[in-house]
Amino acid sequence: MIRSMTAFARISGEAAGAELTWELRSVNHRYLDVTVRLPEELRGLEQMVRERASARLGRGKLEAILRWRLGTAGGAEILVDQERLGALLRACREVEKRTAEASSPGVMDLLRWPGVVREPEPDTDSIQRQALALLDRALDELVETREREGEKIRALLAGRCDGILEQVTRVRARLPEVHARVRDKLQARLAELSTPADSNRLEQELAYLAQKMDVDEELDRLEGHVAEVRRVLERDEPVGRRLDFLMQELNREANTLASKSADQETTAAAVELKVLIEQMREQVQNVE
Repeated sequence: MIRSMTAFARISGEAAGAELTWELRSVNHRYLDVTVRLPEELRGLEQMVRERASARLGRGKLEAILRWRLGTAGGAEILVDQERLGALLRACREVEKRTAEASSPGVMDLLRWPGVVREPEPDTDSIQRQALALLDRALDELVETREREGEKIRALLAGRCDGILEQVTRVRARLPEVHARVRDKLQARLAELSTPADSNRLEQELAYLAQKMDVDEELDRLEGHVAEVRRVLERDEPVGRRLDFLMQELNREANTLASKSADQETTAAAVELKVLIEQMREQVQNVE
């Protein structure tokens, strides 16, 4: 199964009165690089997040962000600090004794006084468990997205492989005609000479030119590399590095073919091969 390294996933849920949201973004990278951004209260999850990401992903630069918001559940309990409130009331009574102009504070004034109302302590253990469960769901979604994108890449690579083989067939069909044209051209030039040509020398020159223009080996290797690409595309494992190596080999053979070309059509086929291989190479850069 071919996987793309570019994907995005977003999952939300609730735990102990807190709303949690995971956002996972991955792009292509030479190896697996995980960046984790967590609320300070949940910093202890970082290592577990890295381990779970590493177990699911082979390559790619992954950014995992967890956001949370407390007190989202309706009817959340309001906690009053009784000791703080008592101290505030005693202070108010003391002030009332000392001045006739003092008035007793209202209930809302008391509740707004710093420290009288305190936030309930979050159940971090429950939140951490739910955060990890949500992370697993987010990773599932991310992997599914990478696989869907990978299938698109696989189809594109398979199509380019067909295109390479079409160009190889085109060049093979041209070889007999190319060799015949080179022989005729050499004989025509020799006929223009005032002295008769040595037949042995002529055959040696023709053999030399034929060897210099021989591209059968390059065509065979192109076919072999295409067959290997197709085999790799069927593997159920990360294959990006292997495909990248095969792109280098394909490009090397296309360059050699272009350098040995003896006619315009073969040169055009070599150029088309290089275009197809470059298109494949760009796609392969995003394969896990």
